[in-house]
Amino acid sequence: MNSLSITQNPAQTISHLEPKLWDTVNRLLIRKSISEFTHELLIVPTFLFQEENWGHYSIVSDALTVTYTFRAKKLKLDHWHIDENSIKKTINENEITLDALHFILEFKTQLGIPEEMLPTYLEEITSTLYGSAYKQTHEKHSAAGLTTASFQEIEHSMTEGHPCFVANNGRIGFNAVDYNFYTPEAAHSFSIVWLAGHKDRTAYNGTKEIQYEDLILQELGKDTIAEFNAVLTKLDLNPDDYFFIPVHPWQWFNKLVTIFTPDIAQRKLVCLGYGSDNFLAQQSIRTLFNSSNPHKFYTKMALSILNMGFVRGLSPYYMDSTPPITEWLTSLFEKDSYLQQCGFTMLGEVATVGYRNLYYEQLGRTKAHNKMLSALWRESPVPMLAKGQKLMTMAAFLHIDKNGNAFLPELIKSSGLTPSVWVQKYLKSYLSPLLHCFYKYEIVFMPHGENIIMILENNIPVKAIMKDITEEVLVFNPDLELPEKAKRLFTPIANEDKILSILTDVFDCFFRFMGSIFEEYSNEFSETDFWEQVAICVIEYQYEHPQLKDKFEQYDLFAPEFKRCCLNRLQLCNNKQMLNLADPIESLQFVGTLKNPIAVYKDEVIVNDL
Repeated sequence: MNSLSITQNPAQTISHLEPKLWDTVNRLLIRKSISEFTHELLIVPTFLFQEENWGHYSIVSDALTVTYTFRAKKLKLDHWHIDENSIKKTINENEITLDALHFILEFKTQLGIPEEMLPTYLEEITSTLYGSAYKQTHEKHSAAGLTTASFQEIEHSMTEGHPCFVANNGRIGFNAVDYNFYTPEAAHSFSIVWLAGHKDRTAYNGTKEIQYEDLILQELGKDTIAEFNAVLTKLDLNPDDYFFIPVHPWQWFNKLVTIFTPDIAQRKLVCLGYGSDNFLAQQSIRTLFNSSNPHKFYTKMALSILNMGFVRGLSPYYMDSTPPITEWLTSLFEKDSYLQQCGFTMLGEVATVGYRNLYYEQLGRTKAHNKMLSALWRESPVPMLAKGQKLMTMAAFLHIDKNGNAFLPELIKSSGLTPSVWVQKYLKSYLSPLLHCFYKYEIVFMPHGENIIMILENNIPVKAIMKDITEEVLVFNPDLELPEKAKRLFTPIANEDKILSILTDVFDCFFRFMGSIFEEYSNEFSETDFWEQVAICVIEYQYEHPQLKDKFEQYDLFAPEFKRCCLNRLQLCNNKQMLNLADPIESLQFVGTLKNPIAVYKDEVIVNDL
């Protein structure tokens, strides 16, 4: 049944918004706000006193009229682990109920939010709170229960977005009904709309193995293809003049039917109807998993909602290079014995289709209106599984359930391994391949939790799978030979900043949070123990690859400190497009430095003896 055929009860869409829970989610978001804004030096707490392992601190609003006090532990990488129950807000010594929107307004000057951006940012904060309340209300699995859950059950149980961003569930454009059908936490399966795009405005590109006819036959089947062709012939149109395009239902009803009206009226675009397969939204929201046949490809489509600093479109002008980049990286990975040894692989983006809107194209190809009608097909990880293996988003490693229990310690306990051994296996499958891609090729990814799918056996990590490759992979090495259509990957960058692809994207944006979980939720394995294992992983990689000695010296992972990259500052400055996609490196904001948590192990790296 498609979403639009279901009658909605207006009150049902807000059933999760009740006072006690609203207070809870506001307290949790304020805790995160203080922690991350302090981490980025936007807010500077005042130390009050020490109580055993906890420090007590205060922060004061812009107008000096509101004071927040809390207790926290300062962990490595300037991570502030805050006891949410200790947070108190006072005005003239009177305690006031916590309100995340008030918090942003009270600190807007310190946060540096431009006045014209403030309403949109507040809307994203409100939407993040709405989503948090929904997730807590509908949570089906405890942290322990998730250890036996399926791939998609885990995917739809995540309660947190990107760990660094405060406003990480904006999804501006969705209404309350859309939320219940198209968000991953709703776990509602739906069919997708298919269009026919005339070949004078539509381009198909695939790898050598994926021809258009084979792809469409796999994804739709003979019967549906016949039905769609009949729609065209009934309009006196030749099916051979068109490519089929999958479209997110929201995109069709909210954007395409109006913005592409001329193309529809001129039969350049023809609506064919719904396909027969059902899909589930993933954490990345515009990527859909085929729940009718999990062996079929993921389908990723343009979805023009504003979410976490970007309108989530998909450019037709990048679609022609996507399959060639997949082929090049696949060949590189397959020929590299070390990556094969680690089991590191990726989900190839094997086919694309993109439609050009000629009316808007002349206004600039980077405009959001020119990224509204494209799609790509990405390999499913399901066929990659051997007997006894399971899949899990790496984002789950940071998951905390509504009762405050962490998933990671439960996962490790269920594996039967000690935390130390489990972490060693995890780092070998995840960090080691990233080190290799960087040091051998100067190829870097965006390897945060939502972009990595882990393969586990008995809940023990054995392989890491990268996804979202072609949009986020970068090449820093000017001497690396790239195919013509992959040359857009080369990104000039200062030598001293190259290593930030590990120190920032892995250490600060993911390991910082893992370390905090070990410190607070594990009695037998501390944050220091975790970082020691990270150091050992790096050391072992360096000893295994003495031929890269010069690179290890040039890009030193054991440097005492590194630049502090501030992601929330980007979003606060421009929450509609926080990066210049034509030059993303230049857009980054750095403030001060962070102490490297593995620098203390430098003496154990005998570089000269490699």
